Order: sequence, then structure tokens, then C-alpha cells
Amino acid sequence: MNYEFDKTDFKILAILQEDASIPYTEIAKQVYVSPGTVHVRMKKMETAGVVTGTRLQIDYTKLGYDIIAFLGIFLERSDLYNSVIDQLKAIPEIVSAHYTTGDYGIFAQIVCRDTKHLHNVLSDKIQKVTGIQRTETFISLQESINRPLNV
Repeated sequence: MNYEFDKTDFKILAILQEDASIPYTEIAKQVYVSPGTVHVRMKKMETAGVVTGTRLQIDYTKLGYDIIAFLGIFLERSDLYNSVIDQLKAIPEIVSAHYTTGDYGIFAQIVCRDTKHLHNVLSDKIQKVTGIQRTETFISLQESINRPLNV
């Protein structure tokens, strides 16, 4: 479906990127359209595949997960990517993974309770994945920017 975006669509998206739980009636007031217009435009953007869902943002530290780490994964061979990703999907501490250019075949984000938990995930789970040659771990000390793209 070809969907032509206008300023109203971008305003709606900007508001929802800041708070996806805001009611369409409130968005309508801010954008100066009817709630029905917001609803119809959101349905069109969903059908076009622009809006693919909503997510709950969680502060993992408040749940006892104090380590955010990034993992550069060197593959034995690039054709093993799909197999490695399928194995990594079974490791719940991995919250995102990207196929990348450069030195790493995969760049992943891991959430762990502490350094001992991180060590166990690395040694007992990730290093045992068939197709991984080696990894390089980066522990995040602070997240300074986490924002949506302002389109």
C-alpha cells in the first residue's frame, strides 16, 4: 500500500513516540483534528507497515538487572548467521541483535543482573553457540541517549 504522509501524520507519530499510551482523543486535541481522523490515519499507517506495534519501556535496573552489555560476535563463517541467530534467540538475556558490517558479524545487547550473571551468560550460553568464533564484550556505564527518530 502506498501511503502519502503529511504534517498531521508526522505530528501524530511524534506524539505517540513520546508516549504510546496517550489516547487518540488527546492526540486529536493537540493536532487539531477529530479522534476519528487520528484513528483512521493510524490504521492506514499500520496497514502500510509504518507502525508495527507498541512497546513497553522498562527500567531494568529497578527489577534488579544492573548490567547492560554490548557484544561483538565474530562468526566462524558469514553463512552461519541464520543458524547462530536462531540459537541466540533461545538466550533470554539477549534483548537485541543486529547483522552488521565491519569486524563483527553480529552486534547484540545483553541485560544481566550483575557481572557474575553476565559471566555465566557469556561462558555457559553464548560461547557454546555453534558458529561463534569469539566475542568481544562492552559494558555500558551509562545510557546517555535513548530516543525515537524525530521524523
